[in-house]
Amino acid sequence: MKRLRWYDYITINLFWLGLNIRNTALGSIFMPYLVGIFAPEAIKNTALGAMRSAGLVIAMLVQPAAGLLSDRSTSRFGRRRPYILVGALFDCLFLAAIALSWNYWALLIAILLIQFSSNISHGPLQGLIPDLVPEDQRGRASAIKAIMELLPIILVGLTIAKMVGAGQLDWAIFATGLSLLVVTLITVIFVKETPLQEKPTSPFWPPMVRVLGMLGGLLVGGLAGVLGGGVMGGLAWMVTRMLGSQSTAIAVGVGVGGAVAMIVAVVAGVWAGCLGTLGQEARKQQSFVWWIANRLMFLAAATSLQGSIFYFVMYAFKLTNEEASSLTGTLTSVIGIFILISALASGWLSDRLGRKRLVLISGIVAAAGNVLLLITIWIPNLTIVYIAGTIIGLATGLFMTANWALGTDLVPAGEAGRYLGVSNLAGAGAGIVGAGIGGLVADTINRYYMGLGYFAIFAAYAILFALSAVTLVGLREGKK
Repeated sequence: MKRLRWYDYITINLFWLGLNIRNTALGSIFMPYLVGIFAPEAIKNTALGAMRSAGLVIAMLVQPAAGLLSDRSTSRFGRRRPYILVGALFDCLFLAAIALSWNYWALLIAILLIQFSSNISHGPLQGLIPDLVPEDQRGRASAIKAIMELLPIILVGLTIAKMVGAGQLDWAIFATGLSLLVVTLITVIFVKETPLQEKPTSPFWPPMVRVLGMLGGLLVGGLAGVLGGGVMGGLAWMVTRMLGSQSTAIAVGVGVGGAVAMIVAVVAGVWAGCLGTLGQEARKQQSFVWWIANRLMFLAAATSLQGSIFYFVMYAFKLTNEEASSLTGTLTSVIGIFILISALASGWLSDRLGRKRLVLISGIVAAAGNVLLLITIWIPNLTIVYIAGTIIGLATGLFMTANWALGTDLVPAGEAGRYLGVSNLAGAGAGIVGAGIGGLVADTINRYYMGLGYFAIFAAYAILFALSAVTLVGLREGKK
């Protein structure tokens, strides 16, 4: 394997920058902005959550399938770049479809299509570092990859969000597509792959069956969440109804039921998904399963909070769609700066504090930041919002690096690919659990007490952050 020069670290990882500019712009700005226009005010959180969840299901299927197909590709242009190019070109096409959407359903179709095309690129992209980087240079290559993944949080907030805030949605979408196209061309031209001479003999379907096992786990988790949340929400409704009005009882029941549903969905979904993908090995690798639960709880809170902030600041500060886009962009940039700072420092900190302890600290700190955010629902204050965002950003940066390093320590030797592939259960499941349930909870409660719905879901996210720390009780460091 050829040794890398300094600029190779950049060219191999540059597509991550464009991909995450697209992801951040789409998830944080374009989707909430357009859903706010197309969906009725009373159900906009639910409509956005449903759109996110449907897209994540597609991503969960397409990403591993595209990665597996690229593993087997014998194209003379290389295994990964053809998929990256095709996916990016279709991304640009579907970004145009988003700009031309005229109602919620047209937007939903465009979002599902772009989730399909984006993950055609995403799955094969993950193979570039293992394919092209010598083992003793992979640490540096992975560090550059992490920077390319985090920088878009800052860049989108300072540029694309401001364009939408100025009423220039079409130009913002054009800029997103152009940035993706530029990094795609640089990747295709300057990254050199050696074509695979002979197609691997390993079958395609067994790994895909494992992916279906993860989907089955999410389904089991969802059903368990609905059942558990329904029971606890019903009990909370009965108790509150004895003491107060019908509307108060409904608000309390939905809030309690939603929080319980998220928690039960995570725990049941992780165990069912791990059993479906790893079989009986999951019982022997309980530390790894609890690592997945820890990751899913934290990410469910973090990603759902990112998706909810747009409508929250619109409500709390009485903003228009455009003003909310601009403020969300500024807040996202501030959070992104602190995520980047803490992520870069987390390697040094984990060596001194230990990875498990650092993950524990990140969960507690993020929960504290989220509790602080609750204050602004009743006392709107931008300074408090920025302080809370800074705290959550620092915690998230620490978590993202330390948690992944902890997971790599837990997988059995020689089976890292198989085991870490199960982490997609946390990545996709996070948005489905948090946004899917949270949006419905927020809209239902807001119907009776406007603003209380945001309090309920932010409180639920704070509980998920705190419980992510609690899951570490079942985790023992070191390979099992």
